[in-house]
Parts: sequence; structure tokens; C-alpha cells
Amino acid sequence: MSIRLLLADDHPVVRAGLRAVLSAEPDFEIVAEVPTAEDAVERAGAGDVDVVLMDLQFGPGMHGAEATAAITARAGAPRVLVLTTYDTDADILAAVEAGAAGYLLKDAPPEELSAAVRTAASGRSALAPAVANRLMDRMRTPAAALSRRELEVLELVKDGLSNLQISKRLFLSQATVKSHLVHIYGKLGVDSRTAAVAAGTERGLLRRRS
Repeated sequence: MSIRLLLADDHPVVRAGLRAVLSAEPDFEIVAEVPTAEDAVERAGAGDVDVVLMDLQFGPGMHGAEATAAITARAGAPRVLVLTTYDTDADILAAVEAGAAGYLLKDAPPEELSAAVRTAASGRSALAPAVANRLMDRMRTPAAALSRRELEVLELVKDGLSNLQISKRLFLSQATVKSHLVHIYGKLGVDSRTAAVAAGTERGLLRRRS
């Protein structure tokens, strides 16, 4: 039986490339492709999809992790394989916590992508080696690992938001934001916002500016 695929990515060129690679596999059938996360959630509910290949960033609107959570929350839902350019802890954690069956980077070779699709379709976890190593490192040193919320706060600090702006964005009190920053400073061994962003970027916790 064919593995039925839904491609969700906002870049037509990327979707065309994925279609070309995956269509060459005899056991794959691409049933649809969509440009937004919202469309992915709607189309995945049609009942004729086994695996969704999900980007994380779609521009304005729903994030890929949000779409993943919405899709996997349904009974009999297809498996979601995240395919992205981002390998930060924040992105990986958001996807895994949302219920993604796998996490792969877009520079993965075609044979690795095809193997990940088959692995996800079979009900097993399909993590890129680098991603699996990152998660294992977090498990080995949990006390030093930033929580998902701390990573969100640090990402907003990197974007130049004040404590007040962060509190409004994340619906937290300013006291809670300050508490998160204290924990972040302690875990990263720094004493300022600038140093925290630098350390977070160096350790691969934050996205590097393109």
C-alpha cells in the first residue's frame, strides 16, 4: 500500500522539490500540497493522509508546531514529520511537545528523507541524528537545560523586547519574566541580557540572524 503524503510549506519551490524527490519513490503518493499551516490542519482532517511533511515557519498566521498539535490531537490523525531549516532547542521542543513523529532538516539527503517518511508512517520516531543528540544532551543535563518557556523568553530578549513587552506577548506577569531571566542567567553563567543572547546563540539555543 502507498504512503499518502501531504506537503505543507509556504515556498512553492520547496514544495516542488519535495514533490520531485518523493514522487520518485514507488510507495509514496502525494495527495495534496498546501501553503499555510491553517490549510494543513484542514486538509489533514480529510482522512486520506498518512504523513504530513510540515514546515515550521509560514510567515503571518499559525506556526507549524501549532498546526502539528491541532492535527495530532484528532483521533486517527496522520503522523506529522517536521521538515525545517531550524535546529534550535526551542523549535525542536515545540515540535516534539506538539506531537511530531519526527524532525528532519531540509538539507537532509533524499534517502534520509524517504527513510524518515517510512519510519513515521510505521508509527516510530524519526529524528535526525543531530536532533536526537540535542534531546539526549538535554536529558543528560536537565538542570542546565533551558525550559521551553525560558527559551521563548530568551528568543524575545534577542528580538529586543523589554520585560513589559515580553510579559504581554507571553501573557505573563513582569515578575514571572524577571524570574525566568534569573534562571536563564544562572544556567548560562551570564549576568546580562546581551551576554545571555550571545551565549544562547553560541550554544545553538537561538536562531542565528540570517
